[in-house]
Amino acid sequence: MEKSVSVSNGARPAYEEKEDTLRPEDLSEMLAAGTKEVHEKAENTQFVKDFLRGRIRKELFKLGAVALYHTYTAMEEEIERNKDHPHFAPLYFPAELHRHEALARDLEYFYGCDWQSQVSCSQATQRYVDRIHQVGQEDPVLLVAHAYTRYMGDLSGGQVLKKVAQRAMKLPPTGEGLEFYQFDAIHSAKAFKQLYRSRMNELELDTETKKRLVDEAVKAFQFNMEVFDELEEIGKTIQEEVLDAGMPVHGAMDGDINKCPYYAAKMAASGGTAYACQLAMAVLRHPTGQVLFATWFAALAGLAAWYLM
Repeated sequence: MEKSVSVSNGARPAYEEKEDTLRPEDLSEMLAAGTKEVHEKAENTQFVKDFLRGRIRKELFKLGAVALYHTYTAMEEEIERNKDHPHFAPLYFPAELHRHEALARDLEYFYGCDWQSQVSCSQATQRYVDRIHQVGQEDPVLLVAHAYTRYMGDLSGGQVLKKVAQRAMKLPPTGEGLEFYQFDAIHSAKAFKQLYRSRMNELELDTETKKRLVDEAVKAFQFNMEVFDELEEIGKTIQEEVLDAGMPVHGAMDGDINKCPYYAAKMAASGGTAYACQLAMAVLRHPTGQVLFATWFAALAGLAAWYLM
């Protein structure tokens, strides 16, 4: 049964598009299949494992937001540069998706008005940023892989835990410190993701270009894993109390994977209502872990987005 979705595109008026039946040769399906293995590797990095246990230092929480700020700033600069490119124009949704200004406000909240003088782009993040700029200037079609990975992941995972993070960190109810998660111009994340996939699948791309996009998506996973590894190393040098909420991982659940909060998150992102409730219960049992789970779930969900949707 067909469904219609009405979403605005930047300054353009609202319009309706129909949901199509997905095919194996569709770009979204090729990306899902082509990145499954590297996603599993990302899931098993030490930083992510520690993150799922709720064992991470507060300073890393802030540094993660810094890394996201530099990543989104680079990506959105290149998106603006290529907004009229035929292979990207259909995916240009600045009002709905762009994140760098929201991240700047979050960093101002955590670091103060002079936050820009206190932060810098790390080496791993800089490599990610350099690749995004290279793609935008030399081969703009590959921006599709980076944009889809990040934005669809934000919509899939970040939204689930925004209120949990707000409660755990005792942040103002008006949203300061968590604006990264707030997509005010998107009223239905599910409908918007459907629209975005549909637009992407309708791009006139040959098979070879689709394969190159899959390869670029794999690189995006790898860049994110490098950032995770870098944060793990930085954490070893920071003498600060560990925020340990004891978030369980697969091996500490008596063999029951259904008790794993990450597994529940994957199922919730796939549309399972029961698993969404399970995820909320798992997180709420660990107050301190709520902070870190909510912050880095958005980044991790970006990695998972390819086959969760």
